[in-house]
Amino acid sequence: MDNIGEMLDEIKSKAKKDPNLRGEFLETRHHKTPMSAFCKKCRQMGYEIYETDLIDAGEGFYAAIKRSTNGGGENSPVLKGEDDFYEMFFADLEE
Repeated sequence: MDNIGEMLDEIKSKAKKDPNLRGEFLETRHHKTPMSAFCKKCRQMGYEIYETDLIDAGEGFYAAIKRSTNGGGENSPVLKGEDDFYEMFFADLEE
């Protein structure tokens, strides 16, 4: 599976069902390098996710949205946070 969004959805689903796993992911936020710790945890689960993957996926997703609205011009809506898959993962996990 190459789609970062799909992988994150699967991981989030597992973490929501398993309180221990959820806690392990939440704990990564307190690490000296939180995104690295998060990605390491994902890889331990068998999901090959690296920091650059998260950043690139979010930016690519946001760029596609911008291109699809009003021709991608300056009138495109600003979607705060929609380009940050890492933060969206935790926002969903913490609700």
